[in-house]
Amino acid sequence: MSVSISFISATTEELDRGENDPSWADEYIYELYTSDDVSIPDRPRGGPDKAWAGLQFLLDETDAELDFLMDGFQIQKDGTLFGWSAEQIESVARQLRARPWERLAAHYDPERMMKEKVYPNTWRLDPEGELDWLERSYDDLVAFFKEAAAGGYGAFMSFSF
Repeated sequence: MSVSISFISATTEELDRGENDPSWADEYIYELYTSDDVSIPDRPRGGPDKAWAGLQFLLDETDAELDFLMDGFQIQKDGTLFGWSAEQIESVARQLRARPWERLAAHYDPERMMKEKVYPNTWRLDPEGELDWLERSYDDLVAFFKEAAAGGYGAFMSFSF
């Protein structure tokens, strides 16, 4: 079993409906991710997947005001689905633009991350490979927030465990 986070962009209307009808939100997100139906909008999507905790560790070291597990508003009571407003997406996009990868990478410390049990707690197995993985994940995350902000979208954030 793995713990992962993913984002898919959403309109304000979709977020409002999802907040008022969480079961609709679950079904709608599933359709957005899996449907080949051309009537389903093609949206920016992405996320840190299993790299979320490693990226959170690095972002915290840069004093970023981003907390994957605390930001947004809860849609599902079990903590598996959150909504992020267009304003939050824009704010995070600005913060990520101000933090190039090199700034985060300077804080990469596999020993400390293992000691602090930063998920997935594999940092010592292949330190350079894990750093490359975090960089790719960060690039994907930055691209998602940039595209979603440019489109004026908010987002649904899925947290699976």
